[in-house]
Amino acid sequence: MDIGRELAVSPCRTEAELQEQYAIGRATAQRVLTELAQAGLVERHRRRGTFVADGARQENLLRFVNPALRGPEIPGRHAVESATVVPARDAGVAMPGIDDEAPVHRLRRLKYDLDDSVIAVELSAVPFALAPRLQEEDLDHLTTHDYFGRLGVPAAKSRIYIDPIALDAQTASRLRVPEGQAVIRLRRLTWLADGKLAEARWDISRPDLVEFFLEQTVQPPADA
Repeated sequence: MDIGRELAVSPCRTEAELQEQYAIGRATAQRVLTELAQAGLVERHRRRGTFVADGARQENLLRFVNPALRGPEIPGRHAVESATVVPARDAGVAMPGIDDEAPVHRLRRLKYDLDDSVIAVELSAVPFALAPRLQEEDLDHLTTHDYFGRLGVPAAKSRIYIDPIALDAQTASRLRVPEGQAVIRLRRLTWLADGKLAEARWDISRPDLVEFFLEQTVQPPADA
């Protein structure tokens, strides 16, 4: 049973109630609730419990720039729309430091929410020389940072750019919104420890279904 998925579509409760219902330990209960909160699917309130978040789904932008992240940036089902090898010039996303003629994996995927509606379109490009067997993987569930880690070439740094754009016809059709609508595109570059580009990608989400945020918490001194 996928506890996280079930909780994300039903009223949530305290850690103790979660432990009792699913016969899990405290550490597992805390991890599940923390991951759901980080994904913006639930809200946690001290002494009150955990509740399904209202309104648009909220996503923490820090997840997009975390090279150590082993799960998807936006939790939920993914589906491959296309997976090809093309010259870098045709990748559909800028790849600084990569020769225009160099082959790259070009992967375009659709991301679904828990109601199975398309909420985002993702396009990523990975140098073929870095991962020649990439397309032998389960691309519906692939997380590139995790894949790099398994190859022994973990990502070292990611940077995200926030670009205002007008939707092209293909992406607008997938998201079921008007062509030309103004949206925010999240464009991410990831580098390896040697400074070489590991991945270039962008994500476009439906603005009425997803809200992005950054959050920094400052803990008060223990004796405050």
